[in-house]
Amino acid sequence: MGVDPGLNATGYGVVECRPGDVRLLEAGVIRLPRSHGDNLPARLETLFDGLREVMAEFHPQAMCLEEVYTHRDYPRTSVLMGHARGVICLAARLASIPVVSFPAKRVKQSVTGNGNASKTQVQRAVQNFFSLACAPHPPDVADALAVAMCFRDSRRPSANGWPPKRGPHRAPRRTRP
Repeated sequence: MGVDPGLNATGYGVVECRPGDVRLLEAGVIRLPRSHGDNLPARLETLFDGLREVMAEFHPQAMCLEEVYTHRDYPRTSVLMGHARGVICLAARLASIPVVSFPAKRVKQSVTGNGNASKTQVQRAVQNFFSLACAPHPPDVADALAVAMCFRDSRRPSANGWPPKRGPHRAPRRTRP
């Protein structure tokens, strides 16, 4: 399951990966009501509830996200996105779903072949890959599907066998001395 975090709309895409086949099961947007205005906790609760519904229906094996990107001119945006990302990680953790993160450039490279691809290029690549009649809209949906596709690509060994097949990254267990 790929997720593109946002505080107005969070895109998600659920795909099923089998050897030689990837199927799109569902994709959509969790809209965070503007009626909540600046009430960040209420918006995050809406996000949490929406994710729990999708996870309960599809039981994903992994939750895939882009790493938070900080633009020097808009540091507040990355802080707010961190809140949304934290809620997504918590929802996954409570459902015992591992979380996997990728840099945005790696996601774009995986889907389009260009780490600096535009949103439109990502939308078209996702449209072509899944043979969709039109590009996923809003772009948050395409971004979520792109992250899921990147996860699939990261688990497929290359011709030289690298990267090796392994489970999603998990934090080491803490042990008490």
